[in-house]
Amino acid sequence: MSSLSGLVVPSARSSGVGDVKNTHSNSKSSSLSVVGPSSGCDPSSLNPTTRAVLSSEYASLRYNKHCPSGMYITPGADSILVWDGVLFVHKGYYAGSVLKFAVTFPDKYPDMPPTVRFLTDVFHPLVETRTGLLNLMARFRPWRPTEHRVHDILHFMKALFKVPVLDRINELDVVNKEAFKLRIRYQENRTSFTALAQQSAQFSRSPSALYDSPNSKKGYSFPFTPVSQGQVDEVLKTLFTRRPSYEATTAREKEKDNA
Repeated sequence: MSSLSGLVVPSARSSGVGDVKNTHSNSKSSSLSVVGPSSGCDPSSLNPTTRAVLSSEYASLRYNKHCPSGMYITPGADSILVWDGVLFVHKGYYAGSVLKFAVTFPDKYPDMPPTVRFLTDVFHPLVETRTGLLNLMARFRPWRPTEHRVHDILHFMKALFKVPVLDRINELDVVNKEAFKLRIRYQENRTSFTALAQQSAQFSRSPSALYDSPNSKKGYSFPFTPVSQGQVDEVLKTLFTRRPSYEATTAREKEKDNA
């Protein structure tokens, strides 16, 4: 899988369930497709219920709006219990952030909730500084196995970096006290908080954060490699060249529907 974001290209390795592809990470809408499963791991040792639920929930990410725009996720090559992801933040105070993360499911999922760990350092009240763990209980307390799904978690993750969520954070849910104090300061001085959030975003795009494999996650599925401006221009040229053909095809399909 590949995506164009600035001058970086992430490429997803094969996984145990299949690859979900978000082909419009930089647009408001997302288009996803599931490519056939590969043999990256042996699922026979997993709890059958867990295996079935994970396969179903992963396949459901193809549905409209199930996977947030600007987000890529795929089961890891070693185990379908660990999904690798990357989130491109396009708006708000954290705009420009490129955040790598991993979702780990317990063998008793969905009876027990997964954990989400950011592999990129991110300064946020709900993210532990030392471990990168996200406090999901701020949104999923209690965890309801029959109601809560992976796509709910993914949308919550994206919303974390938006102003309304930052304004509603409960101090009892905070795991990064310093970030919470700065959030209070943000309400009094938006310019100060904006500068701090943008500093975090700039770090996430630094060569060491983008191109180096996360020390805390071996075999991460979205390695980034630098590309030249010429390569970027060539891809954009190809996309714009194909667009008229796509629009013409869409128009013909609508004409057939109306006939």
